Amino acid sequence: RFQACIYFASVFQAMSCGIHYLASVFMAVTPNFVCGFPGNVSRVLFHNSSASSIEDIWTLWTSTENYIVVQLENGEIWELDQCSRSKREVSLDLAYEYEGNKSVFPCSDGFLYDDAKWKSTVVTQWDLVCDREWLAKLIQPTFMLGVLIGAVIFGDIADRLGRQRVIWFTSAGQFVFGIAVAFTFDYYSFVIVRFLLAMVSSGYLVVAFVYVTEFVGIKARTWASMHVHAFFAMGIMIVALVGFFVRTWWVYQIFLTIATLPFVLCCWMLPETPFWLLSEERYEDAQKVIDTMARWNKVSTSCKVSELCSVQQDDLASDRTDDNDTSSTKKHNILDLFCNWQIARRTITVWLIWFTGSLGYYVFSLSSVSLGGNEYLNLFLIGAVELPCYIIACLAMDKLGRRNTLIPFLILSALICVLIMFIPQDFNILIILANMAGKFSIGVAFGLIYLYTAELYPTIVRSLAVGSGSMMCRVGSVVAPFCVYLRSVWIFMPLVATVYFFQLLVGIMALLSGILTIMLPETLGKPLTNTLVEATEMGRNKKSCSEKTPPAHSGAALEKIEMFGQERVGTDK
Repeated sequence: RFQACIYFASVFQAMSCGIHYLASVFMAVTPNFVCGFPGNVSRVLFHNSSASSIEDIWTLWTSTENYIVVQLENGEIWELDQCSRSKREVSLDLAYEYEGNKSVFPCSDGFLYDDAKWKSTVVTQWDLVCDREWLAKLIQPTFMLGVLIGAVIFGDIADRLGRQRVIWFTSAGQFVFGIAVAFTFDYYSFVIVRFLLAMVSSGYLVVAFVYVTEFVGIKARTWASMHVHAFFAMGIMIVALVGFFVRTWWVYQIFLTIATLPFVLCCWMLPETPFWLLSEERYEDAQKVIDTMARWNKVSTSCKVSELCSVQQDDLASDRTDDNDTSSTKKHNILDLFCNWQIARRTITVWLIWFTGSLGYYVFSLSSVSLGGNEYLNLFLIGAVELPCYIIACLAMDKLGRRNTLIPFLILSALICVLIMFIPQDFNILIILANMAGKFSIGVAFGLIYLYTAELYPTIVRSLAVGSGSMMCRVGSVVAPFCVYLRSVWIFMPLVATVYFFQLLVGIMALLSGILTIMLPETLGKPLTNTLVEATEMGRNKKSCSEKTPPAHSGAALEKIEMFGQERVGTDK
């Protein structure tokens, strides 16, 4: 009962991370627009259609190459393009086609936007179009850069100051910075505050994962860790719902932020984890938490910290004699992940899977709103498809094995990416279904790689392996927005390739990852390795690393390694 309350309270706030990570898909929408004009309009002409105001013309707008002809009250006739405007020298007759002389002017009077769908976005607020369009395209990458930095900083702080304090700070930070984003006064302050919001959101997600896994029992740890991702997906679904009902960006941001306000109000009640308290030798505090757990769970005989410490000291004493020489002479670094060909090939493959998983996850998510049809429904379905995805992943990885689950889903996601390129653009429903299938398959691989990485490497470099994989994951999340933007930049490519180039990129990466995964060893049912020699032998390569590796621990110590070896496998969405 106690662990269940802790788990659901903590992962509830994980929804806010999904909310803020994907909020920009509607906040930074660029609607139809043209240059402003100097004066009051009396008549508007678009091809063969005439109207008294530009608002009546937007429904006819079909291409950015179109232009609008307006006649002002003073008789002047202007042709309005998206990034320039032309004044006709002869303004006797109002006609759409004109072969006479024209004077071209910049858009010094601002821009006119179609507000039928969105009343206000950050693009319309600060005119992030034309020569300032690149600023709009930096909104999501700079956020993801904050995600990268925040995960590193708060992960380290959580080890030093405790999980509880970081949970408090990052939860409050998400609320404060989330509200502050809505009241920023210019583009640069908006980006800075969003960057800080990304840092605390990423910090919460990483630390909350560690927090819940240190409370949840071993039997439920796989399912509990995988379904932290599910609550993140629910946050994406909330973005779609709020975006559908709220069409002003700063009000939209406020509603998204207050969605998780209940956790902010009660997060101070969460206790520190006994594992961290024991590591800091705060035995009395650890005993209080354990006693509280016993009362909630109606356990008559509470676990005694003194008994645990005595067993731990005995194990440490028996191991210290064997380990002392080698542990003091060898400090492991990232080069140990390339100590021989077997381990190096494993590291390159794992890094590629981390990168591909993150790249595919965000490419499918960010591009869902531009697939045609109802963009709000598209994003909602992209989030909803993750919920069964993690159930399938949990069942398959325990029945078929980690590698045998990872390979088919990586290859399937590659085939789906290629298939999407050949679907005619008029078949919106089929494109959306294929996009959902791609998100489902890459989601299985992305969720599975966390645990698989921890099992592929020995204890002495396990944290290094997971940490380096997490960094590759974050690099993928930074690159993903640029992949989506390629279709509006690479105009020299054929039409189909221009629209779906980013799916092809993800498909190639996924196919390559799937092929390389065949060479990875299966870890299902195998004990966690302790040395690089054991890890190499698990790959059926008898060649050992050229180093003096410590001997295996005693049975009791190894059992503790297997019990806690997966506690620090963070979730780096």
